[in-house]
Amino acid sequence: MSQIPKVVVIGAGWAGLGASYHLVKQGYDVTLLEAGAYPGGLVAGWKTAGGRSIEAGIHGFWYPYSNIFSLVKELGLSPFTPFTRSSQYSPFGLEVESPIFQDLPQLPTPLGTFLYTQFKRLPLIDRLSALPLLYALIDFDNSDAAWRRYDAVTARELFKDFGVSARLYRDSFEPMLLVGLFAPGEQCSAAAALGMLYYFILAHQPNFDVVWCRGTVGEMIFRPWVERIESNGGKVFTQRRVSDLKLDSAGKASGVVCGDEVFDADAVIFAVGVSGMQKIVSNSPSLRSHQQFQNISNLGAVDVLATRLWFDRKITIPHPSNACFGFNQTTGWTFFDLNALHDEYKNETGTVIEADFYHASQFLSLGDQELVPLVQHDLATCIPAFREAKVIDSSVIRLPRAVTHFAPGSYQYMLPVGTSIENVFMSGDWIITRHGSWSQEKAYVTGLEAANQVVSRFGRGAKAQIIPVETDEPHIQAARQLNQTVRSWSKILPDFWLP
Repeated sequence: MSQIPKVVVIGAGWAGLGASYHLVKQGYDVTLLEAGAYPGGLVAGWKTAGGRSIEAGIHGFWYPYSNIFSLVKELGLSPFTPFTRSSQYSPFGLEVESPIFQDLPQLPTPLGTFLYTQFKRLPLIDRLSALPLLYALIDFDNSDAAWRRYDAVTARELFKDFGVSARLYRDSFEPMLLVGLFAPGEQCSAAAALGMLYYFILAHQPNFDVVWCRGTVGEMIFRPWVERIESNGGKVFTQRRVSDLKLDSAGKASGVVCGDEVFDADAVIFAVGVSGMQKIVSNSPSLRSHQQFQNISNLGAVDVLATRLWFDRKITIPHPSNACFGFNQTTGWTFFDLNALHDEYKNETGTVIEADFYHASQFLSLGDQELVPLVQHDLATCIPAFREAKVIDSSVIRLPRAVTHFAPGSYQYMLPVGTSIENVFMSGDWIITRHGSWSQEKAYVTGLEAANQVVSRFGRGAKAQIIPVETDEPHIQAARQLNQTVRSWSKILPDFWLP
């Protein structure tokens, strides 16, 4: 091994950039490989031929993203909007408006979420039917045992078993799953549903508050971040598609193969999504020889469609971010007023809208000339003024198998940060971590966790300081402690029931 350990990081999204940045600061020889033309993975942005900014969907930054906010502050960036309000629409019109929860008197969770959210059509009796579900939220503590207990059950089964009304499920929980886990409830793990709902909505009153990047994340965060990595000595290569790992006689990784190129490595960190990892494993005899890497083939991913429309006139949109449900039975979608969110479009003479569709397989085969009218029709159902507007430009980005599918039973095939190859580590939003975060924050945190494994292995430098999720509120802590006590008593009885 060389005097300065060589670390190859594969994938330049939140996880890969996070791992690379920390390790170069600790003096490691870091090479970052990205298969695409730009660093950033799914949140990379680029320009159209006409010079307009586009990206593969809009990504929010929620109140509990403490580690990302800390990073952005360290980089000296100011990329975010103020916290914004949001709306939810169905084909019947406006359904829900959310306040900025941190600005309201703080109530014990989950009272603030239930009392301050402005439901326009959902009756109180239906909302109250969610109360028995609180037991599942207390019982699910993000432990390995809790994941295994709930992962085999679908989210729909969970809500049904706990007595959630059909209307509350259809008008509230199902839409949250479609835009939070990107799949309908019968295709979502109950464990993932509980973890996502608790982290983003229920753990603390302000958790649902969100800010947005004032331009593409690639331009406003990733580009200066990559420059900082390179200024610290890191090497960043794009359009490098990994085809295999080289293993030495002891079974440790000694290099990363990209076609005819080989990058020497004393440690390797994978920071790619499920689909990307499956492609790498399928081409890699070294990885296929390990059972846990074989098992990745059992994981799934969800199709996404990202559209951006430029209209010929200004249209009044009450809130800049909006979620929609009921337009297609198994597809959720969101739309964003980019005139309000992105600096580039603040002075646009017309309206610029981003509309992103999740679990959108049925749309990917359609041509742009078919998709744009469909998107405009759905926008007009929410806000009628779109009906008379003219689309003067558009961008359609098809993203097959783009985001993780947290399907029932998938937890057993997900990988931890450490692997059966002792100097190969994993990171990403689909990797097992006890941190409790989700989405972009989880990807970044697991990147730091992988970097810390490298630091532990070589004893060089300091570990990254990872900010934990905010502690449960006292009444939740007490309820969880009581629940654990009761569960421990039950161990003296025969195990009659499936977990």
